[in-house]
Amino acid sequence: MEEKSHKYISFHTIFLIALSSFVMKLLITYSTQFRMSIELGTQMIILATHILSSASLFFILYIFNKRKQMIYLLIMDLFLTIILYANVVYYRFFNDFITIPVLMQTRTNGGQLSNSAFALIQPLDILFFIDLIVLVVLLTVFKVKIVGHRSMKMALLGLFLGIMMVIGNVILAEKERPGLFQRSFDRAYIVKYLGLYNFTLFDIYQNIHATSERAMADSEDVAKIKKEIQDRYVSPSQDYFKLAQNRNVIVISMESLQDFVINMKIEGKEVTPFLNSLVEDEETFYFDQIYNQTGQGKTSDAEFILDNSLYGMPQGSAYVNKAQNTFQSTPGILKEYGYTSASFHGNYKTFWNRNEMYRSQGYDRFYDASYYDMNERNTKNYGLKDKPFFEESMPILQGLPEPFYAKFITLSNHFPFEMDEWDTNFPQANTNDKVVNQYFQSANYLDSALSKFFTGLKKSGLYDRSIIVLYGDHYGISENHNEAMAEIIGKEITPFESLKLQEVPVFIHIPGVKTGDYPQPIGGQLDIRPTLLHLLGVETNQYLGLGTDLLAKGHIELTPLRNGDFVSNDISMINQRYYDSKSGKMISYEEEFDQLTQAAREKLDLSDEILTKDLLRFYHPAGFTPINREDYQYVQDDEAES
Repeated sequence: MEEKSHKYISFHTIFLIALSSFVMKLLITYSTQFRMSIELGTQMIILATHILSSASLFFILYIFNKRKQMIYLLIMDLFLTIILYANVVYYRFFNDFITIPVLMQTRTNGGQLSNSAFALIQPLDILFFIDLIVLVVLLTVFKVKIVGHRSMKMALLGLFLGIMMVIGNVILAEKERPGLFQRSFDRAYIVKYLGLYNFTLFDIYQNIHATSERAMADSEDVAKIKKEIQDRYVSPSQDYFKLAQNRNVIVISMESLQDFVINMKIEGKEVTPFLNSLVEDEETFYFDQIYNQTGQGKTSDAEFILDNSLYGMPQGSAYVNKAQNTFQSTPGILKEYGYTSASFHGNYKTFWNRNEMYRSQGYDRFYDASYYDMNERNTKNYGLKDKPFFEESMPILQGLPEPFYAKFITLSNHFPFEMDEWDTNFPQANTNDKVVNQYFQSANYLDSALSKFFTGLKKSGLYDRSIIVLYGDHYGISENHNEAMAEIIGKEITPFESLKLQEVPVFIHIPGVKTGDYPQPIGGQLDIRPTLLHLLGVETNQYLGLGTDLLAKGHIELTPLRNGDFVSNDISMINQRYYDSKSGKMISYEEEFDQLTQAAREKLDLSDEILTKDLLRFYHPAGFTPINREDYQYVQDDEAES
């Protein structure tokens, strides 16, 4: 009899082991993997509440599956663990959480980012699944006694208590952080106060709500938006307006290039000698206080911002989720001035859904990987390396009708920044962080590729007839590498220093034109488009963009980031804390800061409303021919024939 009793284990015991181990796993993950400053008191109570409620609710749902309780328990544990672990890996690079639009992006970019994902996986990650392994071992050794009728009543009581804890969690969260549900662009705060699983449910609701908002939008919505944006309009400076009129426009997206590398040396060697030379060039505007304003769309967000002077989506990428929207983009605007537009990228046209979004942006031509020699030596996981990319693009560029607007998307300087030995002899940095060490080799390769491209432009004769814009698209080294980065920059990475690392370099080079003394304002990527268009002599007051000309005397220096933080000339806000923008020191809250916070939030809200409701379909600027996406198809054979 004794031997027989040892072969059985109560389902209650299995359930409690599964629930308690999962709660412990969540608690450890929140404490070690997600950088959230949990303060003692209410925030600790909120943390405990949403961990217990979300875990118990999902697990207790076994009562609706009486015949297969153990199978349900294992499947639910595995499902929730996969969600948790996927977010951990995603967070390690993006400092963000997975949303429904991000999952949709995997259909577009699936497989092409695999090297980056594998680089983020660590050996100890097996511990995320240790509770599942224990459960499987127990079920192998013991036979489980099924739950009876009385236990069902207890489970229903547990379900009721779980629901009450969720309600209590929401009430406490809203009390601790008023307006939490209106701050949908700040996912870290929602996860902190609601928990990862409740955030996922909230994200599903948001996406359903966004779809319905578009369906209910009308022209009255855009009239209000138009007034608010035009009230913020800043006229161009006459000193710079039309400075590059009728020139070709060449725009270069510099993958993952952060401003801190400019003028930096590794072992006495300049990381970016060519870009450093542009800093000193009298024919170049170099802006060193420009912040990347991208979200989950990263490179595609930077492209979207450049062409539209609007933010990307709060979740996911506009390139993937809003490609059918109506836009009044830079290529469409310049078409009215006789420009041909083209985009060049050494990856295939479906990556980031570019073949669809470019149709809505009005790009006449798209030269993707199918136009290049994609041999193994010249490619990385993300496509063609930058040097052969620029070299093979030059004949195509020379064949474009002038004036043209040509955009080049580089990709070699991409996480995890590994280089083939034959591509560089530049030294690695000397830290204990492989990713940080490799970054400088990769950045140096990009710089060398840019130098050769400029040489090619000069030989082709295009150089003197062009204006060349170079911008860093987003950060390359995330906060997970702060320890090594502190060694590199020689100071502690405080929240303010981390914010400063979001600065990306922006160069506007106009051959033959002396820039003289020009403004050096704080700004963001949204400000690049109006600056460029004004240099070309194109007024922007009728277009619904949110950036302001960096060279204008009235340039607005309040620069909101996509996560809701902001930078201004005097005050910066980071994670709801305020800092002196000059000294970087944290300062006490004052009521006058609310005005800045509100202005930053309004700018994000205006952009989100335009994009979510597709409001530009109701707005028709004078002299602008609406972009008809049906006019654009990117098929190589058709291009060749034309």
